[in-house]
Amino acid sequence: MSYVTPTEFVTKMIDAGEAKIFMSTRDTLIRAFMAGAILALSAAFAVTITVQTGNALAGAILFPVGFCLLYLMGFDLLTGVFTLSPLALIDRRPGATAGGVLRNWTLVFIGNFAGAFLVAVMMAIIFTFGFSEAPNEVGQRIGHIGEGRTLGYAAHGAAGMLTLFIRGVLCNWMVSTGVVAAMMSTSVSGKVIGMWMPIMLFFYMGFEHSIVNMFLFPSGLLLGGKFSIMDYLIWNEIPTVIGNLVGGLTFVGLTLYSTHGRKSGKQSAPAGRLGTPAVVPAE
Repeated sequence: MSYVTPTEFVTKMIDAGEAKIFMSTRDTLIRAFMAGAILALSAAFAVTITVQTGNALAGAILFPVGFCLLYLMGFDLLTGVFTLSPLALIDRRPGATAGGVLRNWTLVFIGNFAGAFLVAVMMAIIFTFGFSEAPNEVGQRIGHIGEGRTLGYAAHGAAGMLTLFIRGVLCNWMVSTGVVAAMMSTSVSGKVIGMWMPIMLFFYMGFEHSIVNMFLFPSGLLLGGKFSIMDYLIWNEIPTVIGNLVGGLTFVGLTLYSTHGRKSGKQSAPAGRLGTPAVVPAE
C-alpha cells in the first residue's frame, strides 16, 4: 500500500530535518531560491485567476500547483524547515545543534527571498510593459493587497498585530500539514492529494505565508502600492515569519513528534482473563 503510517512518516520528518541541517550552503541556497521563485509564480497565477474570473475560490483551488511542484523537486521553503529542522535537534541526532538549525533557517530565508523577489521584478515588468505604463488589472490588485495587509493591520494597532500573528500561525499549521501529508504516501498522486487540501485551505482563508508575501509585497511596492518598506517589514513580514515558526513547529512538528516519534519503551496492557498482563510494543 502507498499509505505510510504515522510512526514511519514521523521518522521521515526527523530524517529530513537532519538532512537539511547538514546540507551544503550551495545546495541549501539553490533549493531555497527555486522554492521561492516557484511559489511566487504560483501566487501570481492565483491572483490572475481570481481577477479574471472574479472568483477567489478558483484561485485558491489552483494555487497549490506551485507548492506541489517545488516539493516534488526537493526544494525548500522556510515554512517547511521551521517544522522539520528542529526535530533532528529534539531527537538528539548526532551533530545536530541549535546553531545548525539557525544556519539552515537563515540560508533558506535568504534563498526564498531572492527567488521570490526575482519573480516580483519579472512580473512587475510584465504587468507594466517594462514600467512604460500603469499596471494592468492584476498588477493593481497586487498593489492593493500590499496596502490592505500592511496599513490595514496597522490601522488596528495591537489588535491588528495580534490578528496578523494568528494568521501566520494558522498558515503554517496548514502548510506544514501539507508537507507532512506528502510523506504519508509513496505515490506521486497520493503526495499531491495530501498536499493540495491544506494548501488550498490556507490560501483561500487569507492566512499569512512569509514566502508568498516575499512576492506580493515587493511586487506591490514596484507597482505603486501606497505603503513603505518599513510597513511591509513591521506590519507583515516579521510578525508573519514568527507566526509561521510558532504554527509549524508547535502544531505540527512537536505534536506529531510527541505522540509518534518519542521512544517510550514498552507499555503494559490490562490483565487478560487469566490474569496475565499483555505487553505490547509502543509505537
